[in-house]
Amino acid sequence: MASLTKRSVETLIDLVEIKLSCLQVIDRDDAKELAALEHARRELGTILPERANSTVVAFPDAGAQRATA
Repeated sequence: MASLTKRSVETLIDLVEIKLSCLQVIDRDDAKELAALEHARRELGTILPERANSTVVAFPDAGAQRATA
C-alpha cells in the first residue's frame, strides 16, 4: 500500500469535509454518498489522529449561492 504524506492526508480530510458541508441529502443516493464520505473521514482520521476530532461547520448561505448560480 502506498503511503501518503501528512499534508496529503490533511488535504483529503479538508476535501471530504468540504463535500460533507455542502451535501444536501434529498434521496437515497445522497444518503449513501453521505455515509461513504463519513466513512472516508473516519478512515483518514485513523491515519492522522489529531484531525479525527475536527468539526465540520456548514455555511448556511452555500445552498442559496448554489441555487442562484
